Amino acid sequence: MSGEDGGLQTAPANGPLRSEGEKAAADDDRESTAPGDDGGGEDGGSDQPQDAWAALRDLRGHTPKIMQVGSAARFGGGLVGGDQHGVSGGQVAGDVIMGSKTEIHYRIGGSAAAQASGIVPQSTTNRLAAVFTADEEQFAGLLERLRDERVLVLSGPHFSGRRTAALMLLHRLGVAPVRALARDTAPAELSRLGEEHPAGPTREQRAKSAGEQRAGSAREQQAGSGGEQQAGGYLLCDLVTRRDRPLRETHLLAARDRLAEENTYLVITVGPAAELDGVPAAEWTPPPAGQVLAAQVRALTDDDSAERMLALPDTADFLSRHHQLREVAAFAEVLARRSRGQAVDEEVAEFSRNALKDQIREWFEEDETAVPLRDKAFLVALAAFDGGPYALTAEVSDLLYASLLATENPSAPASVPVFGTHIGKRLQLARAERYPEDEHTEWGPVTQTKAAFRDDRAALVLLSELWTGHPSARPALVRWLRLLADDGRPLVRTRAASTAAILARTDLPSAMALVIEPWAVSDRYRQRLVAVNALTLTHFIGTPNVPRILDDWCHSGDLGLCWVAIRAYALIGPERPEQTLTALRGAARTLYARAADGGNPDPLMVDELAESVALLLLSDADDRVYTELLRTLDDDSAVHDLALGGFLNACRRTEDDEWYGVPLVLARYARAAAEGDRVAGDVAALWRAALGDRRHTRSALERLRSWVLSADRSKQAEWALAALLPALITGAAERQRVDHLLRTMPGEDGAAPPPVAARLLTVLPHIR
Repeated sequence: MSGEDGGLQTAPANGPLRSEGEKAAADDDRESTAPGDDGGGEDGGSDQPQDAWAALRDLRGHTPKIMQVGSAARFGGGLVGGDQHGVSGGQVAGDVIMGSKTEIHYRIGGSAAAQASGIVPQSTTNRLAAVFTADEEQFAGLLERLRDERVLVLSGPHFSGRRTAALMLLHRLGVAPVRALARDTAPAELSRLGEEHPAGPTREQRAKSAGEQRAGSAREQQAGSGGEQQAGGYLLCDLVTRRDRPLRETHLLAARDRLAEENTYLVITVGPAAELDGVPAAEWTPPPAGQVLAAQVRALTDDDSAERMLALPDTADFLSRHHQLREVAAFAEVLARRSRGQAVDEEVAEFSRNALKDQIREWFEEDETAVPLRDKAFLVALAAFDGGPYALTAEVSDLLYASLLATENPSAPASVPVFGTHIGKRLQLARAERYPEDEHTEWGPVTQTKAAFRDDRAALVLLSELWTGHPSARPALVRWLRLLADDGRPLVRTRAASTAAILARTDLPSAMALVIEPWAVSDRYRQRLVAVNALTLTHFIGTPNVPRILDDWCHSGDLGLCWVAIRAYALIGPERPEQTLTALRGAARTLYARAADGGNPDPLMVDELAESVALLLLSDADDRVYTELLRTLDDDSAVHDLALGGFLNACRRTEDDEWYGVPLVLARYARAAAEGDRVAGDVAALWRAALGDRRHTRSALERLRSWVLSADRSKQAEWALAALLPALITGAAERQRVDHLLRTMPGEDGAAPPPVAARLLTVLPHIR
């Protein structure tokens, strides 16, 4: 084992050998109490390893949906760039750069922070008016309100088209010119609009207009060259407010008087987090992305070309990703160029993913005013816990926030505010949604309020970008993952593993050295299990070399590494059962050889090997596993014990993992027997071997007794067992053993023998 960043060394047989830095980290971990860890749980207190079957259940129940164990989930090359460098660097979609500082449709000018007072060009207004689309009923209501009140505060999510809507409201009123004000304009200054940069008519023009109104009719004034002067307007986008400087209703009342005097109108746009005091803001609801895209493309091309571009599969995929309107407008430009032959299909196909990358880079820019550090921590936590309970995500995000604060200023105590941003605003920033859904727990399903990115690629891309694009955040992220790995809740530990798997897919050497290997060499089974899950998920998402790592660890002198490898083999083994069983047989032989002089092999490791074989037998590759076990059954004692121990372990498991459920191996035998599958003969052969082996007879009889009790509860189990029992008897000794079991076994809780036992006696063949 090696790690260029972690200083790890191969450990001797008597325990793990770790660098001084790792020893200190391990000591810190032992001294600290992880969140949710009460010292109990399945591996708390005495720190016993969790049962492999239960661990697999937790892994399946808590892994993010996009990485589900047993699915065909792979990164392939479309989700994180298809290389070992994640999304660092990225690409530019033609000549459209998806950043916050590039002028595109549905944004007026450049970055909001860079806007200064000035006249909005009429060409910009006309261009936007040609493609603007909205809910006309909603828009008409806003227009009427602006006409009556002269000032309107329009509130909406970032990049929802609220700026364009504000400009179009002024345009529909016939306002010209429109002066854009700096976003850092103080709310108190709104009462002095027009003193330095008038947007409407001058005082002389207003006086002249008033005289003309007294001299003639309104129709004549409007028809003549000296008619009433056109109204002017102001546009204040993304007004900066603070707790100590909110926008108050009194500011708007003062501004309204000034606007009426100047014959002008004002529209202010604010975000969800704006500080408003008594201000009746109007909510802006953006139009559907498909509607905006269609309008944009038709304005940029002809009708036939627009229909062809809108019918592309890549267009449908783009619209399914919940992109912002600024991205929709930029995509329309790409489609227009594609219709003219100026862009290739790959540019259209890659646009959505590149837009997602750019959004994530924008989130993690240094500007704290746009996305504060606490919100950045929440974004990372949401990526790790995507689709998990919101309350838990918020809880662990504050742990990461404290760790990031410690990285930024190690000498200052980390201070986490008790109350923060409202859930709705947080999820709006993250382009995520909340919804109720059942969560798997050890007590059964429990309904939780969950949160997930609207784009299912976001979590993978975000974590990859963080790991490769922001190395300074690695120490805080590693500390955070170590806390999560030691948490008492299976969901939290599983998400630590899935996060590590994404980091390993992005940069395997660093993730192994900094995250996974320290877990694997830990003296706590809880952390070793997180390493198991991390390696398993790393393999399932297409990272190469995981089987090679497990092969090396399986023969390591460090029993901890060997334990991790054996557990992981059971999970990835169904993909390569023959190679996996070869590795497990080698581990068993090594274990028995080391114990030859000292007596029996380590019972814990023997049990782990048996549980790994059991999981393979209960997988979709069971037919190949049965064949391989019987082929090597009599090779040597280590392999013989491995096969029979694994088989009897598999015989314990029941449907739905309930004590009253039908045994899974028995149900498999029934299906195989009905279909004429050779697996039925393999099950019977292993039963005969287990019943006839003096080291396994007792365990085999106990397991068979439990099957009889299952048959007493289930007709399905009874019929299957009635078909199996004759196949177990090939001689008088075997018949006598089964006959004695059925005649003498007690019922549940020491009750009288179950009636099914007498019925099963009738199916035993008569052998003398």
